[in-house]
Amino acid sequence: MKRVLISLSLAASAAFLASAAMAAGMLTDSKGMTLYVFDKDTKDTSNCYDACAKAWPPYLVNGEKPKGEGWTMTKRKDGAEQWVYDGKPLYFFAKDTKPGEAMGDGFKGVWHVVKE
Repeated sequence: MKRVLISLSLAASAAFLASAAMAAGMLTDSKGMTLYVFDKDTKDTSNCYDACAKAWPPYLVNGEKPKGEGWTMTKRKDGAEQWVYDGKPLYFFAKDTKPGEAMGDGFKGVWHVVKE
């Protein structure tokens, strides 16, 4: 019985380390929430509004200054400012509820995590 518990514990530890490594390679906000790009966007322009923006909330600028090289901002058609990285507007996925989750990666072939 001890061997089974040790094996399960090691498997759980390995899974945790694998997910932490995955999170380390993805671009996140300051809270560790994964950021995504949408293939249907064009340079510096979001094409995700209404129902799309409910499922994929835009990463909005809240008075912050540019974060470094590659980071800019764009104005959305609703007037809000959205963060952009390397010309691509950034989003969260509503089903990601914890830092490091990336459940939206590859969604419908058009949503992708941003790799660091």
